[in-house]
Amino acid sequence: MPPRPDLPPTADWPHGTLLSRLDPDARAELLGLGVRRRVAAGQILLHEGAEGSHLVLLRQGLTKVTASHPDGRSTLLAIRFRGDLVGEMSALNGRPRSATVTTCGPAVVNIIQLHQFKPFLRNHPEAAFEMTAMVADRLRWSNQRRIEFTSYPARVRVARIIAELARSHGRRTPDGIVIDIHLTQPELATACGAADTTIEKTLRQLRADGVVDTDYRRITIRDLGQLWEICRFDPIDGR
Repeated sequence: MPPRPDLPPTADWPHGTLLSRLDPDARAELLGLGVRRRVAAGQILLHEGAEGSHLVLLRQGLTKVTASHPDGRSTLLAIRFRGDLVGEMSALNGRPRSATVTTCGPAVVNIIQLHQFKPFLRNHPEAAFEMTAMVADRLRWSNQRRIEFTSYPARVRVARIIAELARSHGRRTPDGIVIDIHLTQPELATACGAADTTIEKTLRQLRADGVVDTDYRRITIRDLGQLWEICRFDPIDGR
């Protein structure tokens, strides 16, 4: 179950990102690598299936990580945000990109070539350890999603995804916690392991219960306590 999203993160670099894990010297050196670029919303940073040896360090902004199904549908795999590193797997193992990374809004990134990144890891072995920990956390998150797909009803899965997004990407407003990272309903459906029609029905019920409001690619949490109660559903007793 995701940590209770009482408040969006306030640290300089959000908890769990690579930059939040590094000591100040290693963080400063990593931030100095590569070429800094400003990127518009909707820009693809990495293309699934493409060859490439560079990595992308996110300094500002949000990105979504998606993969394609054979039938053309797109699956949302993750959200990455400032302080995160993307493209590291393909860069380090020499394989094609396993997913597409697209900006959800304006962003600032560092494009880092592998020949720049390897000396950094040699000079900061603790950074290599933290990268391993970061990958392990992502694998654990992925495994947890698979468990929830088979153990929990769609309402709980949707609530937990919304709670995670609120904790990592939400911003407090007078109307509630706003998640405005431009996710489409099909992307939310794949993140929850449910059909589009199921997601539509679930969101409609959450709106009717006063838990959330939704508009064009934005979710506002109106009743955080009620959302948290839905997340606490126990598959054994069926509450």
